[in-house]
Parts: sequence; C-alpha cells; structure tokens
Amino acid sequence: MQISTAPLSVRHDRHGRERRRGFGTGSSPGEARSPLRIGEPAFESNVITRCHHGNMTSSGDRGIGGEGASGGSPHADAFSVFAEALDLAHASDVARVRALAELGWSALREARRDGVRGMASDMELRSVAAEAAGMARLTDRRLQGEIDHAMAVIDDYPAVFDAWVQRRIERGHVDVVVRVGAGVPDEVRGEFEAAAIAVCERDVPSRVRGELEALAAGVHPQTFTERHKTAAAERCVRVFHGSDGMSNLVANLPTVIAAGMLDRLTQMGQSVKDARVEGAGGADAAEAVGEHADAVASPAGTDAAPDVRTMDQLRADILSDLVLGGAPVVDPIYGTDRAGGLGAVRARVQVAVTAETLMGRDENPAEAVGAGLIDADTARQLAGQVSEWDRLFIDPVTRTPVEIDTYRPTAAMKKLLTARDQHCRFPGCRRAAIRCELDHTIDYALGGHTHIYNLAHLCQRHHSMKQFTRWEVRQIGGGVLEWTSPLGRVYREDVPIPAVCITIDTAEPPHSRAGAGKPPGGPAPF
Repeated sequence: MQISTAPLSVRHDRHGRERRRGFGTGSSPGEARSPLRIGEPAFESNVITRCHHGNMTSSGDRGIGGEGASGGSPHADAFSVFAEALDLAHASDVARVRALAELGWSALREARRDGVRGMASDMELRSVAAEAAGMARLTDRRLQGEIDHAMAVIDDYPAVFDAWVQRRIERGHVDVVVRVGAGVPDEVRGEFEAAAIAVCERDVPSRVRGELEALAAGVHPQTFTERHKTAAAERCVRVFHGSDGMSNLVANLPTVIAAGMLDRLTQMGQSVKDARVEGAGGADAAEAVGEHADAVASPAGTDAAPDVRTMDQLRADILSDLVLGGAPVVDPIYGTDRAGGLGAVRARVQVAVTAETLMGRDENPAEAVGAGLIDADTARQLAGQVSEWDRLFIDPVTRTPVEIDTYRPTAAMKKLLTARDQHCRFPGCRRAAIRCELDHTIDYALGGHTHIYNLAHLCQRHHSMKQFTRWEVRQIGGGVLEWTSPLGRVYREDVPIPAVCITIDTAEPPHSRAGAGKPPGGPAPF
C-alpha cells in the first residue's frame, strides 16, 4: 500500500525561510516526491521512546541545544530556538539560586562578625532580604523565602544542585527533593539525596513526589508516630484571597480530623437534602427529581424559594455557620454559671462602602479592607447587622482618607489611621492594618508626638526591623513614608488609594498628592 504526499500550502516565515503545511518529507515544491510507505519513518530522529514506568526519556545529551533536533524535521529551526531559550533559562535559574544563597551567607557573616547570633542574625537577614526585594520588585517575605530555599539547596543538597547544573535533573526536581527532604535528619540526608537523584532522573518532576516521600520515610530513623507528632505541631489555618469576592480557607490538620470534618459536613448536607425532598412530596418527589438532581420544589404551603444548593455548596455553608456561630467543644474558659466565653467571640471584618451603594442606588462593589472586593448585597447585609457606622471622608482629588467621625478622639485617630494605611506601611508588605501595630515614626521616648503625622501601621516583622536594624523611616507629610535602607537606597511609600470611593468628574486625571513623585535619583518603589 502506498500513500502519495503533496503539500497543502507553502509560506515564508519572518526570516524568509519556507514553512510548509502538509505531510511532505521536506523536498522543495518543484521536486518530485517519493511515495511514503507504511512503516517507513517520515524523518529521522535520535529521540528514543522507552517503556519505563510509562516514561519517555531521550538518548541524546541533556543539553537540548546540541544535536537533539533532527535536521530532517520541518520544525528543526523552531526546536533550535526553543532549545536555546531552555539553555538560557537554565543558566539564569542556576545563577539566581547562587546569588540568593550568597545574599544569605553575606547576612550571616555580617551578623556573626562580632560573635552575635540569634536575633541579630535574623534581623540582618530581614534587612538584606528587604534590600534585595526592592531591587527585584518583590515582597521581602517572598525574597527571604527564596534566600532560605537557595541556601538549603546548595548547603544541604550539594549533589542535587550539581545534578541540576549538569542538566541531569530539572529545577522542579530540585524543589520537590528539598521540600520532601525537609524532615530528613542530617545523618541520613546523604543517603536520601543519592537515591532521590536516581528517582528524579527517571521521571518528570510532577510524578516523583510520591516515590520521594516513600524514600524519605524509609531512611528516617524515627517511627511514623513520632514524625506525626512533630507534623501535628505545625497545624494551622490560612486564607488565600481570590477573585470575584471569593477566597480559599485552608486548614492543615491531622488526616483523621480532616476526614472526620468532611464526613460530618457531608452528613449534615445530606440531612438538608433529605429534608427538602420530604417536604416536596416524599419518595415520589425524590424519584421525580432524579438521583443526581440538585434542586426540588419548596415545601407546599410556603413562600420561600426552593433550596437548590448542591452538596459542595451545602458543605461550605454549614462549615461557615459552624465556625462563625458555634462554640468549641473544649472551652478552657468555660464557667459553671454560663457558657464558655469563646462562644461569644465574633468575627471582625472592616468593610468600606460608599453611601450610594449602601442606599441601593448602585451595585458597585465594597471593599473588605486587607482582603479584597465584596459584592454590594453582602456589604448592605453586614451594614444592617451593626449598631455603629463610621463615616469616612475622602479627598475628592487625591482620593485619600482625610477624616473619620466618632465620639472618642483616641478611637477616631486609630480608625482614621486604619482607614488611611489599610496595611503595613513597609514597602511591599500587605498585612492588613487590623493585624498590625501603630508605630511612632519618631520614638515617643525621643519626643515624638502621638498624632497622625507621626503614626503609621507596621506589622510585627517590620516594626522589629525598624527598631533593631539600620533601616530608617520618616514621614514627609500627607501620610507619605520615606524608607532608607542600610545601603542608602530610598523607597517611597505613598498612602494606599481606597478601591472604593466617590470622586468628582475632572477634565484631567487627579493630581498626585503633595510632594508625590519618585524621589530624586532614587530607585522605583516596590
């Protein structure tokens, strides 16, 4: 059987080379084409597919920029360009890890120069990370995390780092090995490292984690029970804000607790579904609805909208109700004459909403300060549940908070600063102001006044760094802070602009705040 081949189209790329679309074997349009027989390769290649646990490996050199792409392929030029890009990216990643590790080593050398360790080392590392974050336009927490990771790769896993440099494994392999091996003791780390490299050489980064975890458990001298006790000490709850007014709440819990929570939420959700089915007419209604239906009619004789929530939605709603409205089973402050005090604790969220939205004249989003935007209906519902509102006045030109009215001056000052700052005022930090400390820019003990022009919110991390390192800060008016790093670099921290406010229509964009603009000769802000 023979199949004749013919080109479908011929085009030229931006370099003037021909680009053919079709099943040709690479000959020019004017040349006669040989028939392509079934079983014959369309082009030669030195890439060999090997059946090893379902993986694909290459018989060529790991440096793809060499002879990995066949000259007979119509995509040879494109593969060559891609290979060059991979080589450049690899070299850049290796250089970045080395540079980050050198930053960490430099900070430790400086901190230990006079034999001082502990807090001094941490503060010096924070200072260096903040300086480097300004250069990289990243947050200092993220940059410090990258420094710690780079030092762990080079100091704790030198063989893995060398294998990465030699292109025997990829960057993703390195990251997985370091994360999985974080709990491996020093005395068996070398054994784990050697075996981990062999595992990584056989498969892609996304498929080696399970085997590496089993390997780490096998070489660990402690029992699983002992390791679980250590891991359970790291249990925590975190929130990751998303888009469209939604966020992810993540809890790191013992497996049996997490599985039990999901099972109980499912049982409660199923009870709700069973109740609405019974209310809609019993078994006949349930059969009419179907096995996988998410909704049934509302109970007869009621005007309420039918409950059409899915199981996922029911579990989420029940979890929210339990956390926000319930009390813990074990309450250490439980009294004999009353319920435990923890049951009276209520969540606190700072919401900024315009008067127009509050009165229902528009549907613009409100802002949950420190979290993100929320829908207008939720903002109006929250406003109806509080007994006291704070009226915030916004400058129509600069769009910054200028005053907030209340009866107690001290509380008004705190609330105005919370509304003005929104978050920690160190460049790049976004920790919400309600989780920060009010700091006197000029120390109160040194004559600084307790006034809005000498107060700003700083999180505990940057409050300590301001006090114990050579970072300096001053207020230059209008709530604008100017930070100076130990190297003399100046970073300007302007007042955050509220995401929700009413402004007047102007022919030109709002002018910058007084004194706004980049500091002369200084670097760009974070």
